[in-house]
Amino acid sequence: MDKNLLICDDNLNALEDLIRKEVKVDLIYLDPPFFSNRHYEVIWGDEAEVRSFKDRWEGGILVYIEWMKERILKMHDILKNTGSFYLHCDWHASHHLRIMLDEIFVAKNFRNEIIWAYNVGGRSKNYFGRKHDNIYFYTKSDEWFFYPDAIKVKRETGSGSFGGKIGRDEEGKLYQDKIAKGGKVYRYYLEAGKTPEDVWMDINTIQSQDKERRGYPTQKPEALLERIIKASSNEGNLILDPFCGCGTAMAVAHNLKRKWIGIDISPTAIKLIEKRLKGLGAEKGKDFDVIGMPTTISELKALKPFEFQNWVINRMKAKQSKKLSSDFGIDGYYDKTIFTEKAGIQVKQSENIGRNVIDNFETALPRGKFKKGFIVAFSFTKGAYEEIARIKENLDIRLIKVDDLLLGKVKI
Repeated sequence: MDKNLLICDDNLNALEDLIRKEVKVDLIYLDPPFFSNRHYEVIWGDEAEVRSFKDRWEGGILVYIEWMKERILKMHDILKNTGSFYLHCDWHASHHLRIMLDEIFVAKNFRNEIIWAYNVGGRSKNYFGRKHDNIYFYTKSDEWFFYPDAIKVKRETGSGSFGGKIGRDEEGKLYQDKIAKGGKVYRYYLEAGKTPEDVWMDINTIQSQDKERRGYPTQKPEALLERIIKASSNEGNLILDPFCGCGTAMAVAHNLKRKWIGIDISPTAIKLIEKRLKGLGAEKGKDFDVIGMPTTISELKALKPFEFQNWVINRMKAKQSKKLSSDFGIDGYYDKTIFTEKAGIQVKQSENIGRNVIDNFETALPRGKFKKGFIVAFSFTKGAYEEIARIKENLDIRLIKVDDLLLGKVKI
């Protein structure tokens, strides 16, 4: 691969394509849906995008595991024989996933169950607080690469069962002795650090004030990905994240001079990652390519409703309504930096939008204190245009066809 790659597609299709092209990767990290049975709906930080997805599976856990297994079998195929695989999950399905991974990778290639313990959430009056995730580390064979010197952490004085004296040797190096049973003394040099154990309590979750925060509901911290990538890859190695979300793995891989492939089914996610990489100095077309984004009317019609809404709002360089699904007919808006008055936007993923939609929008605009509005749809009826002409003295409403927006014919 000459350039890094962002792929907008179901990862099952994308992985099949990579296999056909005989691409092989050194490290796979995936943070898939957790079988949480939750519905996520949030506005991302720049107010131009909504993320809405359901981590729910009709048919229950067995359907979820089969869905995952179909994809992980292809990841196993694309992984080099010396490669490493990290799957991030939590209590909802960890036990089922572990059994499935033992089957695919073979139990002898299991290396660690990493416990990432954090200090937020998890409170309950009925059971012990759930405050950790599981990360399963497998290799494809009994020959793999691991770089402990790249991930050394500070060794704390007086920790554990040390109890021995602290001093400096003849070269001035700081040490602490550990006294074992029987009186045997082991010497540890504190400044050299140590390889982390399999319980990670030194990496915090994303906080609201963190600069790296993108507003993605399941975003993981860069420090977590940095440890994994440094431990199991070298500069120039190829990293794959098949559920790349807001692009943390891509951002860290870029900073660490690794090659990478990111896959996500959401065009919204891909656009966010483009912006994130641009902020790191990576240029689209030079440092990475993007494939699979919707470019035709049929592809736009096939998008999920919030994905289509995001595409329209982004294309119009507007902002998302902060009320999400309770937006009273206003999906996006322009503030007074664009027009002298605020302007509302309604998005319809439909053909033949008629008079009734215009009437409802006419009511919604004054309620939101808008005096100007745009309705975007694939087509409009004659009655819709007649209704616009009738109300033009009271409200300035403009009808925009999606194909005109796609072809860049619309000037706001």
